[in-house]
Parts: sequence; C-alpha cells; structure tokens
Amino acid sequence: MWLWSEACAAAFQFLTRLPVPVKLDYNDALFRRSVVFYPLVGLVLGLIAAAAGLLMASVLPPLPAAALLLGIWVLLTGALHLDGLMDTADGILSHRSREKMLEIMKDSRVGAMGVIAGVLVLLLKWSLLTELLSAAATGGQGKQWLLLALVPLWSRWYMVAAIACWPYARQTGSGMGGFFRGVGAGHAAASGLVALLLSLGVAAAGEAFGWLPLPFWHMVGIVVMLLAVTMTAGVVMSVSIHRKLGGLTGDTYGAMNELLEAALLLALVLIKG
Repeated sequence: MWLWSEACAAAFQFLTRLPVPVKLDYNDALFRRSVVFYPLVGLVLGLIAAAAGLLMASVLPPLPAAALLLGIWVLLTGALHLDGLMDTADGILSHRSREKMLEIMKDSRVGAMGVIAGVLVLLLKWSLLTELLSAAATGGQGKQWLLLALVPLWSRWYMVAAIACWPYARQTGSGMGGFFRGVGAGHAAASGLVALLLSLGVAAAGEAFGWLPLPFWHMVGIVVMLLAVTMTAGVVMSVSIHRKLGGLTGDTYGAMNELLEAALLLALVLIKG
C-alpha cells in the first residue's frame, strides 16, 4: 500500500505544481507505478479549474475570465506540457532528418514554430473556455461546466496509453521520457480503469447533488464520447509523430496532452451547442 501511496504522490509531484510535501526516492519502478494515477491528477486539476472558472464567471465577463482561467491552468502544471508542445513543434515542423528533429527538440531554446504552435493552441483553448464560461454565466446548460474536470483526466490517461503502445524514440538514458521505459499494457489498462471509474464517479456525483442537469446514463454517453475523441485524436497524433521520429518522447507526450485538451474542450463546446 505504501508503494502505491508513493506512486500517487510522485504523479502529483511530476505533473503539477501542487504542494505535495513528501520526499520520494525516484527510480524507474516508481515512475512506472505513478502512471496509474495520471487520470486522478487530471481530475484534481480539472476540478480546480472548474471551481475557479465558476467563481470568475460570477464576477467577470467571459473573455477576461477565460484568460485568467487559462493562466491558472498553465500555472498548475508549471507549463510542463506546453513546453513539450513548443519543443515538438520546433522539431517536427523543421522538416529535417529524424536525428536533427530530435536534436532540435532537446534544445532548451524555443524557435519560431514552437512559439506559433504555443500561441495558436492557447488561443484556441481561450476561445473554447470563453464559450463554456458564457454558458456557465447563464445557468441551465452552464451546469455542464463540471464536465471540464473530465478534460485533463482523459488527456492524461492517453499519455499513459501512448507511453505503453509506442516505442521511445531516443537512446537509452537520454531524455526525461526514458524514465517510463517498461510501462506496458497492464499499466495503461489500470490507468484506463481509474479514468473510467473517476469519470463515472463525476457523473454519479453530478446527478446525486444536482451539479449536472443531465441524468446519469446521459453522462455515461458523454464519457464514452470523450473517450472516443481521446482515442481517435490521440492515435492519429501518435502514428503521425512515430512516422517522423521513429517513436515518441517526453516532449511529444506533453504536446499530445495539450492538443487533446483542446480537442476535448471543442467536444464540450459542441455538446453545449
């Protein structure tokens, strides 16, 4: 039990800037176990974002409220995944050889393509959050704002699936993503089960406490739809990146998380409409 408690703490320490005052002995085994709790980390981030969004929607117009919420969202993760997105864009969009792409992605400096990709994704997220906040400010369908908690949950689960299903592109001992070597189908399945149970828990709580204007089985349908969006978009990105790099890296895991969050926010906006 203590090993799994450490793994949970490691997941929060690695993926967020939330205070988790536990000293851990980081090793490959701990990293592998920690991925099971990635959906839980995503749910906590999503609940914080949902609460902050509702609070700001009650005192601010949707445009500035969405900008502040997006800033909080980025700060909660220390821009970890956004950094991966920009590094990935710099490498893949350079249209160089595989080796040169990987070298560019390892450079701590951000190039033009990385900046452009980062700005466009943040702009897309801001516009989608504005739409959701507009609905939240009017009540009724705005109660679906709680569904925001499922966005980082499923995007972080897919990172585990990607780690398990595609090879690591760099040489042994190179890059942060190398810590996750050994993550396999069992870890992805366990993480997926956690994601599913947490999603159903949100659905049940939403119905029981009146936080969602939807019956439980309608919510189950939405969860299935979000899972389908996650799998479809995630697999397309993973296959495309694998073809270019011969595998995935820590940067590409972060990039896919950012893009999946945007795709899932778009799905919620379409549901609202």
